[in-house]
Amino acid sequence: MHTLHDSQPRHSEEQALASRFLTPARSRKTAVRRKLQSVVSNNHTVLAVQLFRPADVPKPRAPRLAMLLKRVIDVVLAALGLVVLSPLLAAIAALVKFDSPGPAFYLAPRAGKCGHTFVCFKFRTMIHDADGMKAILRSQNERQGAFFKMARDPRITRAGGILRRYSLDEIPQLWNVLIGDMSLVGPRPHPLDDCRFYVPQDLRRLEVTPGITGLWQVTARTDPSFQRNMALDLEYIERWTLLMDMRILYKTIFAVVRGTGA
Repeated sequence: MHTLHDSQPRHSEEQALASRFLTPARSRKTAVRRKLQSVVSNNHTVLAVQLFRPADVPKPRAPRLAMLLKRVIDVVLAALGLVVLSPLLAAIAALVKFDSPGPAFYLAPRAGKCGHTFVCFKFRTMIHDADGMKAILRSQNERQGAFFKMARDPRITRAGGILRRYSLDEIPQLWNVLIGDMSLVGPRPHPLDDCRFYVPQDLRRLEVTPGITGLWQVTARTDPSFQRNMALDLEYIERWTLLMDMRILYKTIFAVVRGTGA
């Protein structure tokens, strides 16, 4: 591992490499790119990025045909889900609006594949403008690392508690899957303010498209360890197969029915 006493050329080279990995390629997302870069530019993460190496990012191993099939499955199931669940979507939207002031949907900026930021669609489960309270509540965080979770988060509404328990607030992300921002299965996309707690090896999870559900969600959802979450995400990335996706989707159904969300 290199230290802060390494030569300036090496430092600049690594900064540039990490910047390219975290930077959207499309010019129309310049403003979003700058926003993401500002999120990961505190002292802790800057030091982590300085130590980043190309070898830290696993090379894509999945055959192109398998990835194409994954995308086809995503589109078909997401489109079918949106059609079949449209009455439920309308009912939930009305419930959210009736339960508390504010919009029915929460538009959440998230870090996606290769650092592209995108808008993640969810039903609102917290009071309006709850994001402004997060920094104040972070000292009461009950998870570890980049996670932020409170069992009795004062920002959660009455309807929001029910939606979270059965993961109903995640249904609108079928639209994210349909347009290609997300997949049905993959590492969950983290909030931008949580990404600033990443260390270099955590950047590996940005190599793939994030998902609505994943290996961590069906095996260790209540585990407070961010390291455990990261280990399962990386295991998914390195061992991915279509069969693994099918198994995760199957287990997700039972996790939702049991109401293990929070």
